[in-house]
Amino acid sequence: MESYNNIGIKRRLRRFFRGDGRALIFAMDHGFEHGPTDFEETWEHINPSVIIRKVARAGIDGVMMLPGIARIAGNELIGKEVGLMVKLTSKTELRPKEEWLMQDQLGFVEDAIKLGADAVAATVYWGSPYEGAMMRQFAEIASYAHDLGYPVVQFAYPRGPYINEKYGKKEDYRVVMYGARAAAEIGADMIKTYWTGSRETFAKVIDAASGVPVLLSGGAKTDNPLDFLKLVWEVIEAGGSGAVVGRNIFQRKNPETFIKALLRVIHKNEEPEEAAKAEGLV
Repeated sequence: MESYNNIGIKRRLRRFFRGDGRALIFAMDHGFEHGPTDFEETWEHINPSVIIRKVARAGIDGVMMLPGIARIAGNELIGKEVGLMVKLTSKTELRPKEEWLMQDQLGFVEDAIKLGADAVAATVYWGSPYEGAMMRQFAEIASYAHDLGYPVVQFAYPRGPYINEKYGKKEDYRVVMYGARAAAEIGADMIKTYWTGSRETFAKVIDAASGVPVLLSGGAKTDNPLDFLKLVWEVIEAGGSGAVVGRNIFQRKNPETFIKALLRVIHKNEEPEEAAKAEGLV
């Protein structure tokens, strides 16, 4: 028989993934990691309650927030079938640039539990000069969360001078694949990582993760919404488990419509053009 905590991890993961094993998760840590200027285009979304209310209404599967924003906007999720992921590491861009390759812990597993989280998350910059510190940080968070039956999500983001020197860019599939494998080996229950440029190479990333669900990191907003729908479709076709999306949602004037189109691609296997047309995006 399975242990109590293992059952808890599985049940809480299902709050993000529907019966098809896929998820669309909204990311809301940009005010801390990039600063409030990320919200200049759609300033009303600087208020987390406003954008969280919109994404929940649109049928999003999950929301990722830092502890303070989960406290401010968490009421918007009450009574909704939306998984809550609380991220426990971060950094600001106000620190010296040479320290941008480190994420520090800003909250604890107990804080996430008090906030009603279904999962906790932490970033590891594989290949960073501070890789060892982030590995230990992740291991400590994962060990405690798993003891209590909570899944742990890793934002597996390879980056650092050696990567640039040897591979040319952090999105090289060999680098992303290595980061995903490292995330699986250190105990992640879900992995968020970069797009590698093609369906074939992203499929290798998924293989390397050995059964741990791999989700796309949404990245910068695309000017044409159809371009991002096509990208997510490629992720799904490669065997990916969905996407964690921030700027491509909150920087749009019509985030609810765009979310509904993304959900069509992820959960209904609709072609991007079909999904965009159905929601009036084209």
